[in-house]
Amino acid sequence: MSEQSEQRPKTVTVGQSVHRLDAVGKVTGATPYPGDIDLPDQLWMKIRYSDRVHARIVSIDTSKALALPGVVAVLTAADVPCNEYGLIIYDQPVLCGPGSDRPGADIVRCRADAVALVIAETEAIAAAGRDLIAVSYQDLPIVTDPEAAMESGAPLLHEKYPENILCHYRIRKGDMTTGWAAAEVVVEGEFSTSWQEHAYLQPEAGLGYIDEQGRVAVIVAGQWVHEDQLQIAHALNLPPESVRVIYPAIGGAFGGREDMSVQIILALAAWKLHRPVKIIWSREESILAHHKRHPVRIRTKWGATRAGKVVAVEATVIGDGGAYAYTTSKVMGNANLMATGPYTIPNIHVDTYGVYTNNIPAGAFRGFGGPQGAFAAEGMMNRLALALGIDAVELRSRNVLHEGDLLSVGTPLPPGVSIPQVVETCARESGYWRKESGDQGWRRIPAAPPSAPHKRRGIGFACGFKNVGFSFGAPEKSWATVEIHGNTRIDRVIVRHAGAEVGQGAHTAFAQMAADAVGVPFHQVTLISHDTAQTQDSGSASASRLTFMAGNAIRGAAELALKAWANEERPAIGTFMYRPPPTTPYDPQTGRADPNFAYGYVAQAVEIEVDLETGLIEVIRVVSANDVGRAVNPELIKGQIEGAVVQAQGYTIYEHLISVDGVIKNPFLSTYLIPTVWDVPHEVKSVILEYADPIGPFGARGMAEMPYLGIAPAICAALHDATGVWIDSIPLTPDRVIIALESSGIRAILP
Repeated sequence: MSEQSEQRPKTVTVGQSVHRLDAVGKVTGATPYPGDIDLPDQLWMKIRYSDRVHARIVSIDTSKALALPGVVAVLTAADVPCNEYGLIIYDQPVLCGPGSDRPGADIVRCRADAVALVIAETEAIAAAGRDLIAVSYQDLPIVTDPEAAMESGAPLLHEKYPENILCHYRIRKGDMTTGWAAAEVVVEGEFSTSWQEHAYLQPEAGLGYIDEQGRVAVIVAGQWVHEDQLQIAHALNLPPESVRVIYPAIGGAFGGREDMSVQIILALAAWKLHRPVKIIWSREESILAHHKRHPVRIRTKWGATRAGKVVAVEATVIGDGGAYAYTTSKVMGNANLMATGPYTIPNIHVDTYGVYTNNIPAGAFRGFGGPQGAFAAEGMMNRLALALGIDAVELRSRNVLHEGDLLSVGTPLPPGVSIPQVVETCARESGYWRKESGDQGWRRIPAAPPSAPHKRRGIGFACGFKNVGFSFGAPEKSWATVEIHGNTRIDRVIVRHAGAEVGQGAHTAFAQMAADAVGVPFHQVTLISHDTAQTQDSGSASASRLTFMAGNAIRGAAELALKAWANEERPAIGTFMYRPPPTTPYDPQTGRADPNFAYGYVAQAVEIEVDLETGLIEVIRVVSANDVGRAVNPELIKGQIEGAVVQAQGYTIYEHLISVDGVIKNPFLSTYLIPTVWDVPHEVKSVILEYADPIGPFGARGMAEMPYLGIAPAICAALHDATGVWIDSIPLTPDRVIIALESSGIRAILP
């Protein structure tokens, strides 16, 4: 740090719960979302989706649609200049059908595939025209079970991926023969998770047009304007500078807007027709057409000494990636790392697979493989605790990673490891545990009596860790520009940073960090964002990275701007690109890697009550302890904790997406149930810890995903505590709970 930077005013805004920059506009309804924006002479678009799960399209008859008065155009695969896209791999056609420039683009691989676009003078006419399109198919065999998809002779979805295996990661640490010989207690388990719908408030919507400089412009909601720009440019075979992407307000994301939805097709229609084109998906279209959380199966075996030291873990992790890659390779890379938990284990053998099937594509969702891995790892720790007769918190305290300890991949965590303190603080702050003197360690107090004779109450515990930033060698950077305006004194500061505000309060945090980096009051900072024409690439709103990456970029830009100010440049401008320490991919044979440059840590205690008559689980109380490094805005962090807890509660208990032979049967929020205000925990106690990350801005770590990680395994542990029954498949819908209880001989005693 330079001498000048050390002379800046001390922090005055970071650490304060200032009001969100966007609060008033969103509360009053003045803030426009993509669906609120209209342009003169605009047209409307509707998408004709596939009727088949797996088939070759023989022909598409658009004549009746084109004859409908008010229909302006129907676009098919032949109209797409470069008919492919994908965040990691270009493996998905923009439109499926004959006439494409890409081999295999005439094949639909799931019901979410788009076949044609109808553009008309009104939305109703576009919908009517869509329904007039006739598609002829040659059906192909389907495979919807990932393990069946891996078998020899299974239907192949993509020729480049034998046995439908998109990715396979290995971890080989230590010696398993030695590990199992040292294990005095061994437990085995099989865990499964299901799809989860993002269910953000604003369904996909947007507007494509040609801007005043002749660029193809798209107004849309996403998570990374510059990546959207690149994917549009690729599909339209245009230079990136000929494409402009603008985000207005974004009505939630949770990873669901990381991949393409309407971006490319809006740009295509506007480019073809030179008129503004708008689309708004219905909730049904949203659920049917955008990706979901990965369903994952984990078979695992853990061994420990009687003294409570975990010595060996084996696991096989299989993720259903659906019909296209999306972010499967990255999600399963995370699950591979998280499947053994935040523990020091000398002997580990893990195989993790991401598999193509004819199901809805799976992609990014809050936690990004972490919740699935933690569900199994924490479930096994709770089983080991029971088998050993050691308290669940005490067993974790004996095994969690400390500074310098080696991960499963054979390298230490980056400096700033705080999981031991987080576990201890959560146990203490929950009031459910107390630490005994001597060698006894942590002991749990009994659960409170249930509220009725036919109910049972239980308490569970889990912990976890999660990367901050992109992993496994993925390029990571963040640009920021800071402009200092004024004459002899600073009047205002303009910050340009493209990081997406998807509801988490990121832009407010950016402004807080900029204010302190320059040394001005918060109200003097103006943020310019969400527009590729006015900002440089800052990466996505994902991987809990924005505060960390943006903060470092803004601090670097502020330092350069202050130097320019000291040299009497007016305005004084500094542009800076922050790059964190490099990461490395898995070694293909051993899994050795430096996977991440920073982590966040969490521990959670959950108290539930289960109704033995109905199988309904009520979450009474959640205590979530989170090391955030430095709380830039404590109230926003509290909101993130509470939101993650409730969203994970939905994942664990309520949200059951039903897919039969690749067809989603409940694409409505009336049948796909998410938590409501009546379902949230009676209390969420947010415990915010601040163990500074050595390279985080002001010490801050990312934290938005971490409070999600422990909820599912903690609820399952609490259910076992209440009933003595383990359920290892989520969601814990009432029918599943009742079947499991009755299979174990547990029934309500009715009056």
